[in-house]
Amino acid sequence: MRIIILGAAAGGGLPQWNCGCANCDAARAGRIPSLSQSSVAVSADGEDWAILNASPDIRTQLAATPALHPSGPREMPLRSVLVTNGDIDHVAGLLILRESQPFDLYATAAIHDALAANPMLAALRPDLVARRTVALDRTVTLTPGLTATLFAVPGKVPLYQEGETVETDLVGETTVGVELRTATRRALYIPGCAAMPDWLRARIAGADALLFDGTLWTDDEMIRMGLGRKTGRRMGHMAVTDTMPALADLDTGRRVFVHLNNSNPLTDPASPQTAQATAQGWQIARDGMEITL
Repeated sequence: MRIIILGAAAGGGLPQWNCGCANCDAARAGRIPSLSQSSVAVSADGEDWAILNASPDIRTQLAATPALHPSGPREMPLRSVLVTNGDIDHVAGLLILRESQPFDLYATAAIHDALAANPMLAALRPDLVARRTVALDRTVTLTPGLTATLFAVPGKVPLYQEGETVETDLVGETTVGVELRTATRRALYIPGCAAMPDWLRARIAGADALLFDGTLWTDDEMIRMGLGRKTGRRMGHMAVTDTMPALADLDTGRRVFVHLNNSNPLTDPASPQTAQATAQGWQIARDGMEITL
């Protein structure tokens, strides 16, 4: 299994266009790496590829990834796209993929309903882009030799679907993780997760790789930095400082934090927090990082 981190950041990227926090200023100045928004590519054979989450930065991400370059005038190694929720940073890139390119679009029924409610996404021609509904805990084939099983994880509905009352640990079709399998390897991709129940720990155990929600270092990070009024849990994300002890005793292979918010000190490779996470066996996603299992 080959995994390429196309984008390592949460919504807004790093630097975020309207943010002057220390991390965004450092990224603008080139002192720390810039990061594009959350997306990964996966393949079993290095020739046929699936993309998990289509970020608003997908055009530049594809251009920066030779394995995903066209092989002819209208020939692409892209076979499928799978989205794990309806958040804008995971689906807006579908509008970039509208140029008469065939691929299969996989999502749960609830996520497909959210996509169908947006008339702009009718630009994805149904004769070219097959919208395939995936039931939870059912296995589908994304590319030759690569299967995916979607499973519910605690989370919430996208911001644009929120009402007066928001359930932040909802378990259903709106926020899912992905279990990826080849003939010999198993990896989990969970870019959004609000809690770590025992059943999720059991599912993670023994994976060859885990790509997990690293949005915020601490739950109140954005409030303390004056960047927002919401905690991580209110946004549907566990804090890294809660995730690391929750998974410390599990037997897993490579562990990678993905979906990093611009406020997160893990965006700085030289920060004490990055050193702490690395000492506990975690890697920090960067754009272009490749994982071969």
